[in-house]
This record gives sequence, structure tokens and C-alpha cells, in this order.
Amino acid sequence: MSEHVMPKKLYFLVFAALIALTLITTVVATIDLGPLNIVIALLIGMSKASLVVLFFMHLKWSTRLTRIVAVAALFWLAILITLTLSDYTTRRWTPNPGTWETSGSQ
Repeated sequence: MSEHVMPKKLYFLVFAALIALTLITTVVATIDLGPLNIVIALLIGMSKASLVVLFFMHLKWSTRLTRIVAVAALFWLAILITLTLSDYTTRRWTPNPGTWETSGSQ
């Protein structure tokens, strides 16, 4: 199995991009954008994670099977988040039951 060799310059460019995105995250966190703060922070975080996965983990030059496994892992994460959020959002459907002391005094 032959390994893909990346030049050091590319590693330094990706590292500089990660540092720049971290600084942008810090600056954006100090600005009040309302509900967009979370969206922007997540977008920056996703782009940083993509850079790490593509270049430092060599997913960009990996085989098709490795890419399928990475996409399947993201799909599984989406399933788990969906199930967790569906449980969390439906917790207020039933009324809160009274205590045992108030149930007999009706």
C-alpha cells in the first residue's frame, strides 16, 4: 500500500488556516449577532474539522472505502442526534403528574 506524501508547505498552510479560523471564532464571539452567533461558530467549527479530516487524516487521498466509512460515521452521528433531539423535544407532551399528597385530596 503506497502512502501519499504531502509537502510540508501544505501542512503549514492548513495549520495557518486553522489558526486564522480560531482567531475569527474568537473575534466573532465578542460581537453580538443574536442567534447568528451559534450558526457562525458551528460553520467555522465544521470548516476546521473538515480541514483536519481532509489533510491531517489524509482523507482527501484515501481509498473510496475509507471515504464511505467516514460518511457512514457522519450519517450515524446524524441519526443519534435526531433521536436525542426527538426525545428532548417531546418531553413536555404529557402533563406533570401531581404528588401523592395532592392526588387523594380531589
